[in-house]
Amino acid sequence: MSLSAASGAAVGTLYVVATPIGNLDDISARALRILRDVALIAAEDTRHSVRLLQHFGIATPLAACHEHNEREHGGRFLARLQAGEDVALISDAGTPLISDPGFHLVRQVRAAGISVVPVPGACALIAALSAAGLPSDRFIFEGFLPAKAVGRRARLEALREEPRTVIFYEAPHRILECIEDMRAVLGAERPAVLARELTKTFETLKGLPLGELHDWIAADSNQQRGECVVLVSGWQAPEGEEAVSGEALRVLDLLLAELPLKRAAALAAEITGVRKNLLYQVALERQR
Repeated sequence: MSLSAASGAAVGTLYVVATPIGNLDDISARALRILRDVALIAAEDTRHSVRLLQHFGIATPLAACHEHNEREHGGRFLARLQAGEDVALISDAGTPLISDPGFHLVRQVRAAGISVVPVPGACALIAALSAAGLPSDRFIFEGFLPAKAVGRRARLEALREEPRTVIFYEAPHRILECIEDMRAVLGAERPAVLARELTKTFETLKGLPLGELHDWIAADSNQQRGECVVLVSGWQAPEGEEAVSGEALRVLDLLLAELPLKRAAALAAEITGVRKNLLYQVALERQR
């Protein structure tokens, strides 16, 4: 009997089930119960997921739900749900939909008025953030950067003045060139963390400025293997003279040579659009 049938519901429930990202002990008792009790498990890669199910002695049937068939085959999962059967959605590791398939199925199911229930658990980006030592009160997740250098640098340029901690996933064969581009665009001194092979035997969390992190990875080929999460500290607005463009400083200096400090700062603000209070403080520093 399905979980929903037991509760008297006319239709089934789609359970979005997080699975371990490495250490199998991280799976929850609730996730195991649901994977055993549903009628069908929609899996990103059935060949991968069958090993997980065998480890826990779960015999529930599997069906593929991946990026190449999700739009076209979502209807068959929807039909099972409408027939009163429960379905679990899993990815190869971690939480489904987070840089993994499942979005189109979840949207289809919700549009049909069928309940979607999250079964939380492991998620690589959250695990990495929790141990990185970077600000975690506000952050953004950017998934995978473009594979080609031009697109990757363009995306990084758009994030250059992002004040929140930025989190990326990256493939091991691109990790070095990814950090190299981050160093070039975001600056060699920007604090960053490489979180690699989380919860696995060779788990690594290394925090360094981007320039040093690049050299550390380049010097050790082992750091160019496995699943990678890269976390970069957010941009901090410069203070004092560093916050003022060279052109604004040139205008301020010309006016300071002819006018009292307060009037020079006010007029420079009108000309350049820079805040008057900031230019006043910079003028004070320059006169000292």
